[in-house]
Amino acid sequence: ESGKPEAAWEKIIKGKLEKYYQEQCLLEQAFIKDPSISIQGLLSQKIAKLGENITISRFTRYQLGQD
Repeated sequence: ESGKPEAAWEKIIKGKLEKYYQEQCLLEQAFIKDPSISIQGLLSQKIAKLGENITISRFTRYQLGQD
């Protein structure tokens, strides 16, 4: 409708999905102490360093600014 080519729409949708996953999925979120890596990246680093299989069995979600 806006006159954008089909390839542009595919890129727009892909970008929106990636942003959604980075905000909503734990393993895709930035590590709070080093935002340049994701939780998945941190997990991979620790597995390589320790030589042990590490799994996330539970986590706590904190949210600021909501009543």
